[in-house]
Amino acid sequence: MSEYAKKTKEELDRLVRDHREKLQAFRFAITGSKAKNTKEGRNLRKEIARILTEVQRRTIESRTSNIKK
Repeated sequence: MSEYAKKTKEELDRLVRDHREKLQAFRFAITGSKAKNTKEGRNLRKEIARILTEVQRRTIESRTSNIKK
């Protein structure tokens, strides 16, 4: 079970927003040659994808539970 499965929808939304802001700041830093860790962008994108995958899994799960009722 991932760490994101334990979080609420609001917490996941906040995490996505925060990670996207960090990614934007990272991209600006790369453009200005201020960033040293070039893997940070890739890691941020992967974290955003993991969070959005959990949100999508919950959405599908709730839809299928409504159909079964």
